[in-house]
Amino acid sequence: MRNRTGVRHSKEQRFGVKAGVPSAQPKSSSCLMWWIKRGLLAVCLIYVSVPFMMRLFPGIIKHLVYSHRVRVPFFIELCQPAKLYLNHTVNMYLTSEQGISLGVWHTVPESQWKEAQGKNLGWYQKSLGDGCPIVIYLHGNGGTRAASNRVGVMNVLSAMGYHVLALDYRGFGDSSGEPTEVGLTTDALYLYHWVKARSGNSQVIFWGHSLGTGVATNTAVKLMEQGIVVDGVIIEGSFTNIRQEGANHPFAWYYLNFPGFEYFFLDPMAENDLFFPNDENLKRMRSPLLILHAEDDHIVPIHMAQQLYEIALTAQKSENRVKMIQFNGSLGYLHNGLYKDPHLPDIIRFLLEGLRTLYALNITYTQQLVSPCQQLMMSLFVFRGSNEWNVG
Repeated sequence: MRNRTGVRHSKEQRFGVKAGVPSAQPKSSSCLMWWIKRGLLAVCLIYVSVPFMMRLFPGIIKHLVYSHRVRVPFFIELCQPAKLYLNHTVNMYLTSEQGISLGVWHTVPESQWKEAQGKNLGWYQKSLGDGCPIVIYLHGNGGTRAASNRVGVMNVLSAMGYHVLALDYRGFGDSSGEPTEVGLTTDALYLYHWVKARSGNSQVIFWGHSLGTGVATNTAVKLMEQGIVVDGVIIEGSFTNIRQEGANHPFAWYYLNFPGFEYFFLDPMAENDLFFPNDENLKRMRSPLLILHAEDDHIVPIHMAQQLYEIALTAQKSENRVKMIQFNGSLGYLHNGLYKDPHLPDIIRFLLEGLRTLYALNITYTQQLVSPCQQLMMSLFVFRGSNEWNVG
């Protein structure tokens, strides 16, 4: 009896269990299940409460659309673009309206970088009249003009011999005020007139990306109302209008089957005066248009760009003034990476300069006009139909 008891005690000591005391393992399992159930309940409550929060506080939608509080990259001094290796760029502040100060970068053509060293704002302003094309870059939502993809576009255009003016709209970056659709359009309109007053006969082009495409087309239409036709418009990663973009945004995928999806998520956009109607604007625009879009764009599906292309083509009644470039999904450019494409300078130079020539002279292409250059471009692209190019 002693030996058996001794053996039994040694087993109990070995496993750390006292006689007559149940194991703690079931208790641990029940605690785990308790936390899992409450975690799932919390997720469900958050999921259900988000639509009601959007409806009760429609201002949330405004902040989500603009995302102007997300000021990335962090720890960047916007007043010192040279720290981002933009050593031929000047920072300045313009007043688009009373109380609204806009942070703007002016990058001169790369060929002038040596001459630009140590020059003041007056020299940069005077350089706008040197005859080089000028691009006003209108960025998308979130971040500042220092975001890597935006700096990438500036570098590409500067290397091509273009001036680039990139602004942070009101409420973005180091600009004052709060963003509204009318306000963003006012800012772009002011910058356009400011540039034209200093650029002589130099051509001025809008380049809008994502949300900036809405700003670009809004501004082009406003200028048409003033009797001004912009020399050219480039829209990259463009959507038809903000309501349809909201319905196709990756965030919306989680709520597409939620009862009252439009009531909770899309109607508050209109209540915040958020429209950015690219589709309606292109029906009125008469500027040469270039549409750039990646097939694997995960933010704005490419079918929206294709719709815009068809709308613009119908409105302008000319395949010579409207072009669309699709970048193959295998290239992996997604929504922000088109500036990485090595053929982008050739695309812009060939197509945009051709569009401007056609618009100014009101002629059609001839064999002499396109012959050698088109042969080069045909080696780079697969031609689709009469007017649509696919890169890659």
